[in-house]
Amino acid sequence: MTSETTNLPGTVPTPEQIRRAPKVLLHDHLDGGLRPATVVELARETGYDRLPETDPEKLGIWFREAADSGSLERYLETFAHTCAVMQTREALFRVAAECAEDLAADGVVYAEVRYAPEQHLEAGLTLEEVVEAVNEGFREGERRARANGHRIRVGALLTAMRHAARALEIAELANRYRDSGVAGFDIAGAEAGFPPTRHLDAFEYLKRENNHFTIHAGEAFGLPSIWQALQWCGADRLGHGVRIIDDIDVAEDGTVKLGRLASYVRDKRIPLEMCPTSNLQTGAATSYQEHPIGLLSKLRFRATVNTDNRLMSGTSMTREFEHLVSAFGYTLDDMQWFTVNAMKSAFIPFDERLAMINDVIKPGYAEIKSEWLFR
Repeated sequence: MTSETTNLPGTVPTPEQIRRAPKVLLHDHLDGGLRPATVVELARETGYDRLPETDPEKLGIWFREAADSGSLERYLETFAHTCAVMQTREALFRVAAECAEDLAADGVVYAEVRYAPEQHLEAGLTLEEVVEAVNEGFREGERRARANGHRIRVGALLTAMRHAARALEIAELANRYRDSGVAGFDIAGAEAGFPPTRHLDAFEYLKRENNHFTIHAGEAFGLPSIWQALQWCGADRLGHGVRIIDDIDVAEDGTVKLGRLASYVRDKRIPLEMCPTSNLQTGAATSYQEHPIGLLSKLRFRATVNTDNRLMSGTSMTREFEHLVSAFGYTLDDMQWFTVNAMKSAFIPFDERLAMINDVIKPGYAEIKSEWLFR
């Protein structure tokens, strides 16, 4: 995957260089990225008394251990606690602002962060009030990041829960706020038994409105999930999509044969929102070294690197790339390739994507790659 320039001194990134390098994040859940201390404080303020730990450090460990079950369903149970403390306008604003701050401090220059408005209505907020609180929080986080010398742009993805029946309502909400901070739509939740085709009315609506959407597919479930998301629903991107590897045969001599679905995904440049650490936790991959992102990137699928849930996975974009550098020997050139892939796949206008690539991402990597000259 590497090019000749990656053999120059200084192009294999150090952890500090990985942190400073511009990064783009397409798959990150707002309710999966809270600071443990914030969870504790919000629980105290709202009277939520079901946290398994009230010490922030111990609580962070609990979330990671509970998510390390190998089961997507068990992994999803951890969200009951974070959603419980995100039921007021003040809480949503705080969590969104801290999310933008944390991502910016980690070197993320563009992020699309998703959440399900329908999961934040228990204290009486309306769907609109939820969206507006989160949007305002993201703008505040962007301002705080700038004050600390970081630049980031954050867009929201509104998620509908695939086991519920509010997808069309949430899709209409996403379309209503598309010029006010909402970049697109998503469906999430347990895949098995809840195919994306249950929500065809939402996807047909978004296509008629020329709006963007991604679908969680090919994580816990296999190729049929991916096929339905693409060919029935018309997804722009695949959330995870890791199981596309099941349609690729690698012979003993190393030759590779792509099935028709895998060929379609590669030929159409359909973005794969890959989340290595999360995939290990839910059993979609067995190790970083064996994660399908290695083969898929060699085959030039449009693979991207993401965090999924930073709290549950104890991760960040820097940590995800550190794992991949260790597993596959990736260089700064490879990091740039993944980052440009992600920026090309973002749900913002083409000219803005191009400017981010040419004026932010490429210059940022060029500066880091040149540092060896001055040592």
